[in-house]
Amino acid sequence: MYKEDTIAAVATPAGEGGVGIVRVSGPDAERIAASVFVRDEGKNNRLESHRLHYGAIRDPETGRTLDQVLLTIMRQPRSYTGEDVVEVHCHGGVFVVQRILGLILSEGARHAQPGEFTKRAFLNGKLDLTQAEAVLDLIAARTEKGVDLALGQSSGELSNWVGELREELLDIVAQVEAAIDFPEEEIELLERPVLAAKIDALRAKINVIIGTYEWGRLFREGAKVCISGRPNVGKSSLFNALIGAERVIVTPIPGTTRDMIEESINLDGLPVILCDTAGIRDTTDEVERIGVSLSLQHLEKSEAVIVVLDGSAVLTDEDKVFLSSIASKKGLVAINKSDLEQRVARDQLSQIAGDKKFVTVSAARGYGMQELKGSLRELILPMHAESTIVLTNLRHKIALMCGEHALADASSGLRQLEPPELVAVALQKVRESLEEIIGLVQNDDILERIFSKFCIGK
Repeated sequence: MYKEDTIAAVATPAGEGGVGIVRVSGPDAERIAASVFVRDEGKNNRLESHRLHYGAIRDPETGRTLDQVLLTIMRQPRSYTGEDVVEVHCHGGVFVVQRILGLILSEGARHAQPGEFTKRAFLNGKLDLTQAEAVLDLIAARTEKGVDLALGQSSGELSNWVGELREELLDIVAQVEAAIDFPEEEIELLERPVLAAKIDALRAKINVIIGTYEWGRLFREGAKVCISGRPNVGKSSLFNALIGAERVIVTPIPGTTRDMIEESINLDGLPVILCDTAGIRDTTDEVERIGVSLSLQHLEKSEAVIVVLDGSAVLTDEDKVFLSSIASKKGLVAINKSDLEQRVARDQLSQIAGDKKFVTVSAARGYGMQELKGSLRELILPMHAESTIVLTNLRHKIALMCGEHALADASSGLRQLEPPELVAVALQKVRESLEEIIGLVQNDDILERIFSKFCIGK
């Protein structure tokens, strides 16, 4: 459990806004609210739960009014954390919000740690661990699809699936343990081929869901795509055209881009982080040389690459060397400057680039941008029928993989006539893996790592 004290924090983003919210949770939340919140005369009765009340925040020592506010109290257990929760909705100036928070802290609350409100919701049984993690995913989502995936997990889709899998597992465990308790009747109780088949069916279900992780990860984290090529082929112009803004300086001078610049775009629900990199070439300029080195590093770590060629020029040795060097990388070729007379030899290009798709574009005039975006989306993540459950979290994937490996050991043990005690040990590992996902098995290190990623106030 946790220390049952009262915590408080600002729940709205830093900076100025129309409304700021200070959140308080814990056994003293209502007492603190009563000491600083003042309503009109004649309205000093106990505040009704789950209603907004108009009044003022006033310093009880000086009698000074800090702001006119709306205040709501949500009494336990019908609150986000499962404790008494008070929210003060005030004007959204930075100074006003911090003054109200400071007053609440002076009345006995403690400043909340990152994710502490959601952590209390988990510890009080309001959320399981996958739903708590989905809160963080929902906050960080950058596309509609990312929001949909986070909402599905927060509503318990993954939790329910894990729960059903756990129930199937427990049925198998019960039969194995019965054989341990009544060894003289093991042959009748332990139907090894039947149980092994059931275990293999569980493995198949788990492997299907594990297979969705890369798909879900890309929607959660975004795909990194590098725009690369030799200098002066129009990489920065293409970058600007794809994001729809003049983000990068464009000049006819080779080597203008010397640093790596990133921007995010939305490709039909898939968040993509575009990287405009320095032109890759041999150079004696120290600054440009560092830029080229950075380009090569980011190119290596990217999910895909857009190779930009100058369609108005013949292929150079630099083009050929670069195309050959990324042969094993997922990518496509953007033949730029389609508004000019074309001189690039397509046959020669096909021999060097292999099966990479060519898209003809004019970054300067915006020609071919939609085709390029569509081709890039299909390259990174081809459209296909979605699974009902999609993994977006590496922790869940690792736990399921551990469970699947333990199931394989149990299945093998049954078929090889190993003692039921050994089979039971393997099945217990599976159970622990499943329960770790939803938080039935609590690991303080895991909890600390998960909730430390949250913002303060959530």
